[in-house]
Formats: sequence, structure tokens, C-alpha cells
Amino acid sequence: MKSKLLKSVALAAMMSVSAFCVAQEIKIGYVNSERVLREANLAKTAQLKLEAEFGKREKELKDQETKLRGAAEKLEKDAPTLAEAERNRRQRDLVEVDRDLQRKRREWQEDLTQRKNEELGAVVERANRVIKQIFDAEKYDIILQDALNVSARVDITKKVIDTLNAQK
Repeated sequence: MKSKLLKSVALAAMMSVSAFCVAQEIKIGYVNSERVLREANLAKTAQLKLEAEFGKREKELKDQETKLRGAAEKLEKDAPTLAEAERNRRQRDLVEVDRDLQRKRREWQEDLTQRKNEELGAVVERANRVIKQIFDAEKYDIILQDALNVSARVDITKKVIDTLNAQK
């Protein structure tokens, strides 16, 4: 019963929107945010900045991981000939090094995520300003972001990217 009522209300709303659209021409635009964040020079620059800032730490973590893996393989190979006390000591050392490495990797990931959010937030803010400028200048009634299906006729993503790229 409730779903029939909801369907009826939704149908009535769609019909009134359709009637409004017929009575008055509306101008609709669409922006693919993901594409803007992938293709705009500002976003590419932010990505390069992040890689430069965090690349060294990532390489150090990978090197430490490789060292740890080598030490674990060496322990596995030497284990049969080692005294039990020495084997236990080496295992504890490996566990401690692994724990430290995992902590450093988590810290690196958290720092990277925070900086990525800051950098991409700045790009999104600039893109939103550009979208607002286009909205005002070209007299759009509505500009949507991230819809499921969109006609190429209303897609203004390239215009937003080009405008962003033209800015300094």
C-alpha cells in the first residue's frame, strides 16, 4: 500500500517536472568530477607533488620490507642448525622489526591520505569555482555532478577542465 502511494507521488512529481520543462526551456549541464580530478593540469600537478613528497618514504619502506623478507628467509634456512635460544631471539627480533615496519607503513599511509585530501580538496574547490563561473556566465538552470547516465549534449566536463587549465 505504502509503495503504491510512493509510486503515485513520484509519478505525479515527474509529470509536473515534465510539464514545467515543456512550458519553459531549462538549461542543464553535467560535470564528471572524476574526469576533472584525473585530467586537469592542477590535479596532475598535485599528484606529482604528492609523489615527490612521499616517494622517498615509500622507497625506504619497500627497502625495509625487502630486508625483513631476506632476514626471515635466512632464519628459515639457518633454523635447523641454530640453538633454540638463538632461533627464538632471531624470531623475536624479526617480529619486532615487522611490527615497527607495519607501524611506519600505517603512519605513511595516514600522512599520504591526509595530504591527498588536502591537495585534492584544493583542486575540487577551484573546480567548483569554475563550475559556478560557467553556471553564471552561461545562464544554466542546473549543473549536476556525477550522474549515472548523461547525454554528451549536456556534458560540460571538457569546458571545466579547459577553464581550469587556462588559469594560473
